[in-house]
Amino acid sequence: MWFLRAKRWAQNPPSWGRVKLVAAIIVICLLLYAYERVFGWPDWLTLERARAPNRVVR
Repeated sequence: MWFLRAKRWAQNPPSWGRVKLVAAIIVICLLLYAYERVFGWPDWLTLERARAPNRVVR
């Protein structure tokens, strides 16, 4: 199945703009990952754990 997809992609390659778009998205993701690894995750982006409501057992 992958060979058929590769064959179609080789016969009709994506446009240069699409290649640049995908490369830019990958670079942005890698930069965000590197920033998080170097400086850590900011506290203001961390969600507080919500407590489950107390159930009354009768």
